[in-house]
Amino acid sequence: MPSNPRPPPRTLVHWIAFGGGAGLSPIAPGTAGTLVAIPIYLAIAAWPLSYYLGFVLAFGLAGIAICNRTARDLEVPDHPGIVIDEIAGFLLAMSALPANGYWIAAAFVSFRLLDISKPWPISVIDRRLKGGLGVMLDDLLAGAMVCVALHALRALLGD
Repeated sequence: MPSNPRPPPRTLVHWIAFGGGAGLSPIAPGTAGTLVAIPIYLAIAAWPLSYYLGFVLAFGLAGIAICNRTARDLEVPDHPGIVIDEIAGFLLAMSALPANGYWIAAAFVSFRLLDISKPWPISVIDRRLKGGLGVMLDDLLAGAMVCVALHALRALLGD
């Protein structure tokens, strides 16, 4: 990947891929992208679980196409400014968890740690899958792993 990837052209698809501009952050664009997910989560947290998961599924599928298009247009397979994958991963991580600061913070920190460190099997997906599917799937897997871990913690706490 080039050391200084060119900024994205100003198209709606790229703007969405870059999380409304959060991915242009010169420091920790993935973290900035994950922060964008919090107000989206808060807006849909009260939805019935089937609607919530349907939204996350549709968002993830749209994200694959958006990442494919943006990567192709920018000629960078996984541009660091593409953060729609972090948004989708965080939304999945928060599935059926309480919409309060403790769970949001726990999911945020856990998700960022998994996304940055890429433990197995996330690392396998990150290395082997290319295109929009690869960009999205490693973050969705991180989100799913966080979701399972936090639900287990919630059960242990009796919350």
